[in-house]
Amino acid sequence: MGFKMGIVGLPNVGKSTLFNALTRTAAAQAANFPFCTIEPNVGEVAVPDARLDRLAEIAKSKSIIPTRMTFVDIAGLVKGASKGEGLGNQFLANIREVDAIAHVLRCFEDGDVTHVEGRVDPVADAETIETELMLADLESIERRLQNIVRKVRGGDKEAVQQERLLNEARAVLEAGQPARTVDVADEDAKAWGMLQLLTSKPVLFVSNVAEDEASQGNAQSARVAEMAAAQGAASVVISAKIEEEISQLEPDEAEMFLEELGLAEAGLDRLIRAGYELLNLQTYFTAGPKEARAWTIPAGTRAPQAAGVIHGDFEKGFIRAETIGYEDYITLGGEQPCKDAGKMRAEGKTYVVKDGDVLHFLFNN
Repeated sequence: MGFKMGIVGLPNVGKSTLFNALTRTAAAQAANFPFCTIEPNVGEVAVPDARLDRLAEIAKSKSIIPTRMTFVDIAGLVKGASKGEGLGNQFLANIREVDAIAHVLRCFEDGDVTHVEGRVDPVADAETIETELMLADLESIERRLQNIVRKVRGGDKEAVQQERLLNEARAVLEAGQPARTVDVADEDAKAWGMLQLLTSKPVLFVSNVAEDEASQGNAQSARVAEMAAAQGAASVVISAKIEEEISQLEPDEAEMFLEELGLAEAGLDRLIRAGYELLNLQTYFTAGPKEARAWTIPAGTRAPQAAGVIHGDFEKGFIRAETIGYEDYITLGGEQPCKDAGKMRAEGKTYVVKDGDVLHFLFNN
């Protein structure tokens, strides 16, 4: 499993340029006018992970299959979107379908690229987006509460639980806070997720800076980082223009280009890693002569459920997981040396898979 991240922001902040770069495609038209992205564009990218290449080299794998991440470039938002202004209704519908939200914020000055508000203020832009999402959530909550009145009066347990959660969400929203600030108990997690509140989704702030500011950021991106820290959210600094240039280069050329700019890695890598941390995801591997493959799971996943990511039958008929830690696999030189050294473990149904585990599942058909 990968995950789906929606790229949102005011018009002309660099969303479509970033999307084009990330997905190596020109499907999203990057143009200097609002609403050039009319329909959400969806693109998948391979998640870069140097560990997978090393495993494939040792296992002499014929093919390498990374896990994948989906980006959704969603039409630009403006003030009044919660009331249907601009492409508001479409924006709000599309954003409900993603796992996390990347707020792209303009942190660069460019007289040739107009700003919908006539000024560059990324914190104010973020507040505009958040306010519209919060207003949309409040409207949704009022509508839902009205629809379940009869069931609540009749003592329907699910409706009573839903009413309680909706009222908790309404209280924080009316206090000017997003729904993700609600402390949700484990027993309420499923019902909470079904509410599909826009502001309950995890947020990553993406500061889009000029090319010569990509390594250190600038005063505007520093403001964004401070805002993110105050909200308990994540932030990354990226130059969409640099990412676009890198996307056109061969790997060796891209590496040299990054070195010249003083960047240790591409913005894509930072963005994906931040996204993984945001959603508390991790990776395990399978490796053999046929293929080396990466699989994404939520942190804390037990072995049978991790097996189920490959195929449902693996989970249903799970017997055990033959497990080798990544460092052991690399250090000792593969599966057989790890077996010989006693570094392969047989783990049962209660085993919690660790990031980087190399697994082989045994199951009943």
